[in-house]
Amino acid sequence: MKLVWSPETASEAYIDTVRSCKSYKESGVAEFLSATAAGWNARLIVETWSCGDPIATSVGLAVAARHTCGRHVCIVPDEQSKVEYVSAMRGVVTTEATEVVVVGESVENTMEDFPGVDFLVVDSKRREFVRTLRFAKLSNKGAVLVCKNAAQRAISGFKWHDVLEAGTRVVRSVFLPVGSGLDMVHVGAAGGNQRSDSRKHTSRWIRHVDHLSGEEHLFRRLN
Repeated sequence: MKLVWSPETASEAYIDTVRSCKSYKESGVAEFLSATAAGWNARLIVETWSCGDPIATSVGLAVAARHTCGRHVCIVPDEQSKVEYVSAMRGVVTTEATEVVVVGESVENTMEDFPGVDFLVVDSKRREFVRTLRFAKLSNKGAVLVCKNAAQRAISGFKWHDVLEAGTRVVRSVFLPVGSGLDMVHVGAAGGNQRSDSRKHTSRWIRHVDHLSGEEHLFRRLN
């Protein structure tokens, strides 16, 4: 199986997020991510959040989880962030599907508790965002990973292949000028490229002589 796009679900989540976030003055990040997560039918949506961060994106992801009947997990660094997050979300959106988790001894241990991530959003302004991406346990159906605030990254020289597990198939990556930048990658389903890898490719050389110039050309043709 793999992630399948549903424009209807994406549209419904987008409209609901616009309504829920009408009091926030942000640049469409929440609506876009909500529609994207819902459109890909993400059943496990994970994000990171810290004290002082805008809450609109979290609202949008909670809306998306409601539309996909999925789980929305927010990972915070400390108890203070947890209290602030819960307070900010209360009354804005129904959050039955939202779980707030405080990072314990390490990000690695925390991410181990959430296998099968379909949609992951991290904040590029936080130095730990790379470790969160690296230790995420992605779904076998594929996943969408998002770095928000990509134009304000805490580190330089970021590349997706540095944080993805070896052998991960990247379907597409894109940078979008939404908000302070969204750097996104769509990871293919596990084993999705096995067929193409297992196919036996043969080739043969074709010799062609130009009778006017006398030049000989060799072409390699893959079968």
